[in-house]
Amino acid sequence: MSTQTAYPIGTPGVPWGAGERAQWRARQVKQRSYADDVLAVVERLRARFDVDEYGVLDYGEDGRFPLYAIRTRAWRDDLPVALVTGGVHGYETSGVHGALQFAEEHAAGYADRVNVIVAPCVSPWAYERIHRWNPDALDPNRSFRADSPCGESAALMRLVAPFADRVLVHIDLHETTDTDETEFRPALAARDGKPHEPGTIPDGFYLVDDANTPQPGFQDAIIDAVAKVTHIAPSDPDGTIIGSPVVAAGVIRYAFRELGLCAGITDARYRTTTEVYPDSPRATPAQCNAAQVAAVRAAIEYAAA
Repeated sequence: MSTQTAYPIGTPGVPWGAGERAQWRARQVKQRSYADDVLAVVERLRARFDVDEYGVLDYGEDGRFPLYAIRTRAWRDDLPVALVTGGVHGYETSGVHGALQFAEEHAAGYADRVNVIVAPCVSPWAYERIHRWNPDALDPNRSFRADSPCGESAALMRLVAPFADRVLVHIDLHETTDTDETEFRPALAARDGKPHEPGTIPDGFYLVDDANTPQPGFQDAIIDAVAKVTHIAPSDPDGTIIGSPVVAAGVIRYAFRELGLCAGITDARYRTTTEVYPDSPRATPAQCNAAQVAAVRAAIEYAAA
């Protein structure tokens, strides 16, 4: 039996209470600026797009974080909607910057086919602290459900609600990083009072399709486009990626809505979650951003063909 170092907060086997959550929050330190990295780009885009403030997260001494979405200026009620979300997990950097890069370089080019709306950084507190959770130790990407206790998730659902039935395609931009295994999965196990079961980190890009309404052709089209930019993750020897069966090259499936995932907030016909691997020696930060952009473009091209 292998031995594991106990997570530094809490008692093994006992779920966290308010004290442990406060202790965890006190350890989180601001490492980068949402205002400088995200809001500055959003302001620059105001010249060409409508920008909606869809909420404000007030986290006391940690600050107030306005939430913005960038949308097609010539919004047309006769067109379907393409929804792009990034930074649901704030530490997943290319999700944020890939969404912004897509908006800046390509979103306007689809105005005759779809209304595009981009929420580039759903979790700004976590973006600044390079973390997965919000300050209440909640995972936004397990909290997209009615009466969500997670402010980040609830705000995005309110934004989308008026046009949710018109969303044709939703692509949610994520990363799988080495810190998933060294920090975030151990923290999750400690928070929930469960043992940490070591896993593997895929080396490369992969997608998560919806298990309830799979769209294999759609997923394959995205994989084909991204393969021109960065490498696709191979399956583990048991035929899985992060423990889930691989159903096609670089594709696994989750039950989006049952798990409270962002990609399940609409009934869009075409939905996917991207996963980029920024810690690979074979990928640069610019390449990771470009992979996210390629995925978004391929998703819209396929859906709106």
